[in-house]
Amino acid sequence: MMLESKEVTKQFGSKIAVDHISLSLEKGHIYAMLGPNGSGKTTWMKLAAGLLKPTYGMVCFNGEPVSIESRKHVAYMSTEPYFYNWMTVKDVGKYYQDFFEDFSYDRYLTLLKQMELTENLKTKALSSGMMAKLKIAVTMARDADVYMLDEPFNGIDLLARDEIRACIVGYANEDKLMLMSSHLVEEMEAIADRAVFIKDGKLVENVDLEEMRTQQGVSMADRYRQIYGHTEG
Repeated sequence: MMLESKEVTKQFGSKIAVDHISLSLEKGHIYAMLGPNGSGKTTWMKLAAGLLKPTYGMVCFNGEPVSIESRKHVAYMSTEPYFYNWMTVKDVGKYYQDFFEDFSYDRYLTLLKQMELTENLKTKALSSGMMAKLKIAVTMARDADVYMLDEPFNGIDLLARDEIRACIVGYANEDKLMLMSSHLVEEMEAIADRAVFIKDGKLVENVDLEEMRTQQGVSMADRYRQIYGHTEG
């Protein structure tokens, strides 16, 4: 077991964003964290990354409460852009190299090539698709134990999604824990082996997708429709 939340609750004023979620995630799996926008996915991931503190409950990494120390082992990619406008793609790599001991600049260069990006590009000039690929490249260039990618397929075209999907699968192995949040179910179904469904801040279920398909004859997309169908417009 690597990442566990115990009765974790996060409240912002009167709004409860995460509501008593108890969830265990283990290495060797690619998890899809699913739910409509506003269901609590991003908040839970930020709690697990140590960027937010729970109002109640606890998140643990390898049995210890999430802390500055655990952040050294967790690579988190947020939905928000987090590079300075003056930066080039090369500057982004150097910035990460200074901050994270597990960052490999050689691996970063390999990923840039795979993503069809060059070091001299200015971040402020990148399209949304190019920015998404840069965020993936710089996050996956770390040799972390846990990778958490918040909406990695958002706002990008089909070909860019293929490149990102290949990158994620290429670096997944039995020693890593991969967690991606999204509402783009078809993209996630192609690579995940487990699915975590969250609705209105609450955990609905954490399921093995192959078991669900073989025993219930239900795909991840089918299950998504069952859970959220009446709530989505």
